[in-house]
Amino acid sequence: MQFVPQQYDFSDKAAAYRQLAGELHGLLRDEPDLIANAANMVALLFHALPDINWAGFYFLRHDAAREELVVGPFQGKPACVRIPLGKGVCGSAAAQRKTLVVPDVHAFPGHIACDAASRSEIVIPLVSAARLLGVLDIDSPHLGRFDAADQSGLEELAAIFMRNAR
Repeated sequence: MQFVPQQYDFSDKAAAYRQLAGELHGLLRDEPDLIANAANMVALLFHALPDINWAGFYFLRHDAAREELVVGPFQGKPACVRIPLGKGVCGSAAAQRKTLVVPDVHAFPGHIACDAASRSEIVIPLVSAARLLGVLDIDSPHLGRFDAADQSGLEELAAIFMRNAR
């Protein structure tokens, strides 16, 4: 499939996220590979969303000693590789299985600074049938970048991803 980049008008966030949802459906349709789908999704988000500096996945990994999030496909500067559950914004969202919108990451207790330029963050847990797969993490260099419309739109995009996760 050939992907043709679109222009997105985020002056109407709901409409822009609906457009992204259609694009994402097309990107993921008929592709069973989780990593390929994650890579295409973050590339789409990184190039579509205004005022972000990082977009990526962290996937839950288990071993005998611990559970932690391990970086997956992303766009942006190099990232922290491992994040313990309950630590930082990503680990907290994963542990709580709840989307976290953080207007100022420096005010978040225990924030893990992978990129000092990041000022705000949204993290959406990826849960299916009560099983945590990981999180979708998006950072911005602007304070207060993410709002309820971003949360709703990104949660819908994460749900599309999860429906295709195998």
